[in-house]
Amino acid sequence: MTLLKVDGLVTRLRGGAAIVDDISFQISAGETFALLGESGCGKSMTALSLLRLLPDGVENSSGTMVLGETALHALAEREMQEVRGGRMAMIFQEPGLSLNPVMTVGEQIAEVLSLHKNLKGEAATARSIELLTQVGISDAVRRVNEYPFQLSGGIKQRVMIAMSLAGGPKLLIADEPTTALDVTIQAQVLQLLRETQQQSGMAMLLITHDLGVVAENAHRVGVMYAGQIVEQATREKLFSKPLHPYTQKLFSALPDARRSGHPLAAIPGSVPMLGSISTGCRFAPRCDRAWDMCHEKTPEWHVVEDCGVRCHLYQDAGYQILEADIPYMHSPDKKLNLETRILSPLLQVDDLRVHFPIRKGLLQRVVGQVKAVDGVSLAIAQGRTLALVGESGCGKTTLGKALLRLVQATSGSARFADRELIGASEERASMQMVFQDPFASLNPKMRVAEILEEGMSALKIGSDSAARQALLDELLDKVGLERDSKWRYPHEFSGGQRQRIAIARALAVSPQLLICDEPTSALDVSVQAQILNLLKSLQEELGLSYLFITHNLAVVEYLAHEVCVMYLGRIVERGTTQEVMRSPKHPYTQALLSAVPRIDGAGREYVRLEGELPSPANPPQGCHFAPRCQNVMPVCVKIFPEMNAVETRSHTVCCHLYPTDFIPDLD
Repeated sequence: MTLLKVDGLVTRLRGGAAIVDDISFQISAGETFALLGESGCGKSMTALSLLRLLPDGVENSSGTMVLGETALHALAEREMQEVRGGRMAMIFQEPGLSLNPVMTVGEQIAEVLSLHKNLKGEAATARSIELLTQVGISDAVRRVNEYPFQLSGGIKQRVMIAMSLAGGPKLLIADEPTTALDVTIQAQVLQLLRETQQQSGMAMLLITHDLGVVAENAHRVGVMYAGQIVEQATREKLFSKPLHPYTQKLFSALPDARRSGHPLAAIPGSVPMLGSISTGCRFAPRCDRAWDMCHEKTPEWHVVEDCGVRCHLYQDAGYQILEADIPYMHSPDKKLNLETRILSPLLQVDDLRVHFPIRKGLLQRVVGQVKAVDGVSLAIAQGRTLALVGESGCGKTTLGKALLRLVQATSGSARFADRELIGASEERASMQMVFQDPFASLNPKMRVAEILEEGMSALKIGSDSAARQALLDELLDKVGLERDSKWRYPHEFSGGQRQRIAIARALAVSPQLLICDEPTSALDVSVQAQILNLLKSLQEELGLSYLFITHNLAVVEYLAHEVCVMYLGRIVERGTTQEVMRSPKHPYTQALLSAVPRIDGAGREYVRLEGELPSPANPPQGCHFAPRCQNVMPVCVKIFPEMNAVETRSHTVCCHLYPTDFIPDLD
């Protein structure tokens, strides 16, 4: 039974260009329909159009939206208020911005219950506790009286889901519900949504740019580009034989171990600005299969084997379905061939600790320590990439900052090219950092040329300004930006271009090691492919080493040579990429890998992590992972395990399942 039917929806700026242009789709009860595409394609604006929550200056100019028997486009605002939160609800992308900071969690859920279920007082509180428990929040009786700032990102997203479910919606719109979450929290949230859907029979509109999330959750998919749906199919047909060149390029841009020796098929350019292409195919400027007609005539909607596609390549009866080089669909699962080379380390870290004092009282006495990094040892060779993975809060970024002396290390040793970093006072340009958010890390009041030249001037690189400008031009060439772009400000660039500027700034002082802190986490898959290609080519050309901090395990498989898995300030497993990703030993690593959505359907059985990451101010006695481990033994809660070799000398794990007297086969 069709629950939602959207036909010919057009949303435009008043008197201006169309943001959502002729969108049509249907969603049945109990079904998940995914809208997939890059940022700027109009996915979120489609959702806001359905809820009629459009920003000022934007309006639904034509088309119909029917929920059940109700024509949403014809409702008065008072009638629409009864639909929002009741029959139709939305989970927004950033829960921290969507929750009221001055109201408790219980008060915010009770507000929905009062409006749509006529529940107040103790009845509303009891139902709020029941909803929080339903979405997997432990100790809901306490949490219901807490404020959003007291909650982690995963808990805040669960509260948003509880608020959305409070009105008993028939349709739930989930707008990038897991973008800012760790892979383990993402898996829990998606599992919760699937279970809720099965129990209540509600339909879901899932908005995302993550193909893995689509593969594991959607029944049907609409691929959106520049305000239009360019392909629509069932999940099985889309992932086995994508039709539109844009969809094929999205698949080919995904990082994967099988493509580790080759550049990713990045999509050139970016999504066009609204209204910039009035005739012709909107994807034509970025399409390598475009011809004259693509620029002159807007393609019509064609039905191909029960799938819909908007492309001139399928306009004739004698069309031939395009085949694309998509490794997930056409290539066998080849075994990684990353050799283990014994190289002298460029960076050698031994037993590094970073503890922050906890002060209380009028005299600010130290009453405890936050053990952000607690005895980490690792090594990176010249021209190699070490990936550091783990959940948020495990100490990855703090470790990177300690190596750069942006935070002070408490103890331990870090030697770079046989020179001690900890306690050294001289400036060192041989290590640089690429931060997660390039917009926040670039000075908005400075032009690109000034940003890039600042470090060079401080370290006296180049004889004069003219010499430095010549070096800047070469840098911009290396990172794939136009030389004239150096006279522009950061806000004039896209997210991917800003990240290229951040990389160029790091390279300006000729470093040997780059510490990359989640450099692709906020980027679309196509822009991510461009940045990964850039990092790989720079490593081959300049012999750079990378400490790559991430929770995107697909990127790890593609880019890294070795992997360290970090949990609560300590390394729990290390080895080559092949060893850790193909044969994980530590229960925490196994849980991380099981939580990764895979588009080939070959994921491991999901290992659910109970509870939350413990506080580094009060870590558990014994093995820090013991309270969440399914294999916990009595010794685990008493003694922290030693790091021991398993299978090979390069693969080591910190777990009592592999005791000291375990003798691996080293032949």
